[in-house]
Amino acid sequence: MTSLLPSFIRRKGRWLLRVEEGPLPGRDHEEAPLPLVQRRLLPARSPGAPEQSPRRGPRRRRPAAQVGPGSPPGKMPLGLRLKKKAKSKETARLVESQQAGTGGSTLPASPVPPRRLVFYTQLAHGSATGRVEDFSSIQELYSKIARVFDISPSEILYCTLNTPKVDMKKLLGAQIGLEDFIFAHVKGIKKEVNVYKSEDSLGLTITDNGVGSAFIKRIKDGSIIDSVKTICVGDHIEAINGENIVGWRHFDVAKKLKELKKEELFTMKLIEPKKAFEINPKSKAENSSPGKIGTGRETLCLRSKGPATMEEVPPETKAKAIEKVDDLLELYMGIQDIDLATMIFEAGKDKGNPDEFAVALDETLGDFAFPDEFVFDVWGAISDAKRR
Repeated sequence: MTSLLPSFIRRKGRWLLRVEEGPLPGRDHEEAPLPLVQRRLLPARSPGAPEQSPRRGPRRRRPAAQVGPGSPPGKMPLGLRLKKKAKSKETARLVESQQAGTGGSTLPASPVPPRRLVFYTQLAHGSATGRVEDFSSIQELYSKIARVFDISPSEILYCTLNTPKVDMKKLLGAQIGLEDFIFAHVKGIKKEVNVYKSEDSLGLTITDNGVGSAFIKRIKDGSIIDSVKTICVGDHIEAINGENIVGWRHFDVAKKLKELKKEELFTMKLIEPKKAFEINPKSKAENSSPGKIGTGRETLCLRSKGPATMEEVPPETKAKAIEKVDDLLELYMGIQDIDLATMIFEAGKDKGNPDEFAVALDETLGDFAFPDEFVFDVWGAISDAKRR
């Protein structure tokens, strides 16, 4: 009795199923088995594909990197895993070095464009509106304004902020608010006056525009100058007793007037600014401006040397102390200069006693030769501000 006996053979890279007729198990067979059927079972195996067992289905071939029967299936070979870790570490170091080269940022920081500060200006007696920008000092500002209106810079006596009137409280100093409108006052009528000095004090306060033009900032009520009606606040003093004082600083002019002999007549040549007929020109600071460029608390601080800087408006206690120092300058020196008062305050704000303050004043402002009484009174004003 015979049975069909299947078997697998491999020919030309393919597995074939051979079915033979043979004896049943446990019995002798009389003749050699003859092939009955040959059938192709599997396609050709590509290189690297797992071999298939002839009776138990496909058999997984262990990767070459896995040695020993204990290697868990589905995990990365040890050698490949080490290579990938080393590569990831090198990549991390490369990224860190790139970040360190760019200051911790993957993208280079784009430069911040500087703020463009544009100020609007008119001539105080009436004109079209112009624009000025890119200046660092009063002298540069006057040159820019003169260029806009086609006049000489020496024609400008001073500037006021946000008003065309001769208002000494609005006088342009070393600071300009970012939204301030600038009015330039230019030379007008010339006049010559004779004054009899019957008292030691003439009753006027002198200041200057920082570029060589001294003018009258205040006239005391009931004083000698107050009785001469042709002399007005805002008049530029051009000469005293025939001596040209153009280019003098305000303290030199005040000293000159103080040294005039009592009970004698002296002559002053004055130039008053051009004035309009009390018609306030419409300010275009808000309408013409492309947009607010400041917070209202910032100012542009002009420098005699170096570029202009942006600063915050000083606190109220400091502003009052500087104003008090300015009043003391008028009382003792016959001048008013808010910039000079600020310098004096800065010289004394970190000093511990009046002696240190006096030494600091001699080092920074020794040319003024401040009297001792002035130094002590100013120290009192500074001390009051420091206690608040």
